[in-house]
Amino acid sequence: MTPFPFSAIVGQDEMKTAMILTAIDPRIGGVLVFGDRGTGKSTAVRALAALLPPIDMVAGCPCNSATLADCPDWAGISQAEIVTRPTPVVDMPLGVSEDRVTGALDIERALTRGEKAFQAGLLARANRGYLYIDEVNLLEDHIVDLLLDVAQSGENVVEREGLSIRHPARFVLVGSGNPEEGELRPQLLDRFGLSVEVCSPRDIDTRVEVMRRRDAYENDHAAFMAHWQEQDAGLRAQILAARAALGGVQVSNVALHDCASVCLALGSDGLRGELTLLAAARAIAAFAGAGAVTRDHIRATAPMALRHRLRRDPLDEAGTGARVARQLSEVLP
Repeated sequence: MTPFPFSAIVGQDEMKTAMILTAIDPRIGGVLVFGDRGTGKSTAVRALAALLPPIDMVAGCPCNSATLADCPDWAGISQAEIVTRPTPVVDMPLGVSEDRVTGALDIERALTRGEKAFQAGLLARANRGYLYIDEVNLLEDHIVDLLLDVAQSGENVVEREGLSIRHPARFVLVGSGNPEEGELRPQLLDRFGLSVEVCSPRDIDTRVEVMRRRDAYENDHAAFMAHWQEQDAGLRAQILAARAALGGVQVSNVALHDCASVCLALGSDGLRGELTLLAAARAIAAFAGAGAVTRDHIRATAPMALRHRLRRDPLDEAGTGARVARQLSEVLP
C-alpha cells in the first residue's frame, strides 16, 4: 500500500517541520524524534520517502551514485546509464549485525567462483538518502560506534578477509524512540542536528481527525490518496524551491551574533549548536521564501537545534524545551 501522505498527518507540526528542513539541507544532520508510542513517528518517516523529490543515479550502483566516477570500482559497473529513483529511506532494525550494516564478503561468489566480492550493506543503500532507526536508544553500542565513525567521515570503510573496501555513505539519520525505554548515548545524541518531542493529542477534535483520516486511508484508499497527493506535490515543489534558494539566503552579523548569544546563554557544549542553528534558520528562511535570516527564523528553529544539547540541571524541573524558550525570550526579546 502507498505510504500515508505526509501532508495528511494531523498535528505534530514541529516534527514535520524538522523533517522538511533536513530535506531542504541534509547538512543539518538528521532528526531525533522522542515521544509516546503511537504518535506517528514511523508513519512520518515513511511518508517523507514518498514526499521527497527523486534522485538521478547510475543504474545498478549499490551506493546510489550520481555519476560513474562516484560509483566504487568493486561495484563492477562500466557503463553509466542514469536512471531516476525515489530518494532512498532505509530501515535499520534493532539487533542488526555489523556485516549487515557495513557490508561483507559475498560468500556465494567466493564459494562458487572463487572470487572475493563485496556485498553492500545498509550504509551503502542509504547513501544520498535517509537511514531510519526505530527505538534508536536501544541500539547496541558497537553499532552506535560504527554510525559515529561514518557520520563523521561520510565514508564507510570495510577491511576484512583480505578486502579493503570504501564507498560514500552520506545520509540523513532519523531516529525515533520512547525516552522511558532508555537514554541515548551522548556521542550519538550530539550527531543529530535536530531533536523534537511528540506527544499524544490532548483534545477530542484532534484525536477524532486522526481516526477519520486513518480510516479513510485504509478503507477508501484511492480517493484519500487522490485528495492528499496534490498537497504533497505542492509541498515537494516548495522543498525544491527552497533548495534552489538556499545558497542565496543572506546571513547578517546580527544573525550570527544572535545564534552565538542563544547558545552561550544555554551553556551548550562546543560549537555544533551554533552551526546547526544557523543551518536550520537558513533552511526555514528559504522555505518561507525570505531573502535573509531573521530573528523569527532563529526563534522558530532554536528549540529543535538546541534542546538535546543542553546539560542537565537537577535544580531545574522544567524540560529542555522550556529552558530554550525561556532563554530565547531573554536573549532575543
